Amino acid sequence: MFLFGRNGVAQGARLRALRALYRNFNEQNGPEARARRLLREWLSSEQRAQFDADGFFEVTGSHTGRRYRIHQGTMGNVLELDERMEPKIGWCFLPDRALAIGDVMLAQKIALETDEAAVLAIAKPFSRRLPSVPQAVRRAH
Repeated sequence: MFLFGRNGVAQGARLRALRALYRNFNEQNGPEARARRLLREWLSSEQRAQFDADGFFEVTGSHTGRRYRIHQGTMGNVLELDERMEPKIGWCFLPDRALAIGDVMLAQKIALETDEAAVLAIAKPFSRRLPSVPQAVRRAH
């Protein structure tokens, strides 16, 4: 009763503060935040530094020793790297149910590092380059 008094100005300020507190709590303790913390715990110190600096981290495949770059995201975010550490081809694979971004990235990391062959057997390859925009479309804009 004392939290929401009759004073309209004070009541509005209290409600805004309460909403901000709730939003802040959810941002720090919601599913996305928990998934990101778990991912960071599983990353090596080098991977964590790379993720913090560049928004991606690299892993080594368990069977072939190929290098993969996992970008933040849930689909189309895994790139196989060539000898010069440039993206060669993309691989699309993800868990069969909806998960937070950090959980998907962690699943991709563990899968590539422990059973690369099984992952590549089910993953869909895609070109690392965006499709080119047709000339007629370019002129229209």
